Amino acid sequence: MKEELFPIVDESGRVIGKASRRECHGGSMLLHPVVHIHVFSSRGALFLQKRSKTKDIQPGKWDTSVGGHVDYGEQIAEAAERECREELGIDGVKPELLYSYVWKSERERELVYVHRLIYDGPFNLDPVELDDGRFWSKEEIETAHQDLFTPNFLYDYGRLIDFFERKGY
Repeated sequence: MKEELFPIVDESGRVIGKASRRECHGGSMLLHPVVHIHVFSSRGALFLQKRSKTKDIQPGKWDTSVGGHVDYGEQIAEAAERECREELGIDGVKPELLYSYVWKSERERELVYVHRLIYDGPFNLDPVELDDGRFWSKEEIETAHQDLFTPNFLYDYGRLIDFFERKGY
């Protein structure tokens, strides 16, 4: 099996090199791009995925609708469309790019490209990646026990709500 290669980028997103998944996730702090797609229903509910219990990071927690790495040589929009297809079985959609930011954990640094998609279904969840998925209201998210969610989702969600309020969405 060929090892995945990710682009290494500067904070503006300019590609400055490439590295393996293992290098990027092994504490090197090489900045690499990822896409997050927040899938909203036409009524404003947010679809969340429940990470598989077999995942090595944050197993069994609720997370962003769609998230994944950008492959070396792939455009951001292509990665967003591919991840929608792979994780949720959504094909032929064009998620709207909203903004980007740098996320840092103890293992890695990612340049996160945040997207929005309005889509009511149907979904065909990847059973290897996800244990479940459903729409959540803003009230449900904000009143649920925060341990149900990944720290990355909570951070991303806060930024997203702030962005929407500033833009008048």
